[in-house]
Amino acid sequence: MVGEAQRPESDTGPLDGLTVLDLSRVLVGPFCTMQLGDLGAEVIKVERPGDGDQTRTWVPPAFGEGEGAESAYYVSVNRNKRSIQLDLTTDEGRAVARDLAREADVLVENFRVGKTAEWGLDYGDLVDENPGLVYCGISGYGEWGPDRDKPAYDIMMQARGGFMSFTGVEGGPPVRIGVALADVGAGMYATQAILAALLERELGDGRGQKIDVSLLDGQAAWTSYMATNYFASGEAPGRMGSKHPNIAPYQAFETTDGYVVVACSSDRFWPPLCEALDRPDLLADERFETNEGRVRNREVLDRELSETFAAMTTGEATATLEEHDVPASRVRDVSEVFADPQIEARGMVAEADHPTAGTVTFPGSPMHFSRTPTTVRRHPPALGEHTETVLSEFGYDEDDVAALRRVGAIPDGDDGSASG
Repeated sequence: MVGEAQRPESDTGPLDGLTVLDLSRVLVGPFCTMQLGDLGAEVIKVERPGDGDQTRTWVPPAFGEGEGAESAYYVSVNRNKRSIQLDLTTDEGRAVARDLAREADVLVENFRVGKTAEWGLDYGDLVDENPGLVYCGISGYGEWGPDRDKPAYDIMMQARGGFMSFTGVEGGPPVRIGVALADVGAGMYATQAILAALLERELGDGRGQKIDVSLLDGQAAWTSYMATNYFASGEAPGRMGSKHPNIAPYQAFETTDGYVVVACSSDRFWPPLCEALDRPDLLADERFETNEGRVRNREVLDRELSETFAAMTTGEATATLEEHDVPASRVRDVSEVFADPQIEARGMVAEADHPTAGTVTFPGSPMHFSRTPTTVRRHPPALGEHTETVLSEFGYDEDDVAALRRVGAIPDGDDGSASG
């Protein structure tokens, strides 16, 4: 049987009952904590009073209009969380954060290295009162090494981590991959590490541990076969457009009205490719008989295939390739991706009702479980939407909240009345 994960047995996620204290902002940390939230964890997002997470101001585009609008960028990584406003630059705000951390299973932060230690909120400051805490610090370069204190942004990491050296067309300028790959990649590694630490905690003696994830390390790891190609050959890979250094043909070819991508990933696809293109001469050519031969004679092969595809429309090319079971696709834009019946069937288009921005739409979770599914339980929260609610759950009464307001640890009027 297949497809058991299509209809899960329950509506409770695998991390149900776990609490995540999210001190992160922008992309890498929020992407990590969103995944934990999708998996059922209770995520408490701590935001600075006033503006909150920087991405709330990254507009346009936005969902909704006016003061109630919500940045599309912010929406992309903040579902399944509750938001509280808390000024960590104040003693009182940091005391509240320590109270929350005392009860949390996981803490995620992506401040500059040393900032949480300055605030008394580093792992060493919290572990005695919460030995089971899994603490994940995410930074540009990690907590040690000569560059630990330098600033880091995605485009810098794609350049410094090597990706821009082999992304782009041959002879052309370096190209940044369109999504912030360094942030998303480090966010994925952080999630993976947190889950491993939680498992070890349960299988071991109940203690948590400190996790250190960096954007640069993630980029270095993701160079993958490009790095091992260099280690094996001594030659650094360069820009090849859509081509693959180890497989041919495995690239985009221009047609009369667009592009078609062909993935001849093994020798078994070579005969049907030649048949689909009505090129028996290529099939008979001993230079192209094996993948090794096709890679070594890539320039000749590219020229021959490019001429053939240039005489076809994209529709003709994809139709004949699919008919002959050759892996191929036209290049689609995002609007086409999320109109795809396969994407829809897999639940990869998700929505939530937002109290001020209306319906917000975002990619769903790609993790599917047969018993404990990922779910969208909460809309991306408005700034400070749950401040009072969360504080009351952690034992703060009305007088405590009023005192925090008087000293500016939380802002006035942050009533947290929406339940999310």
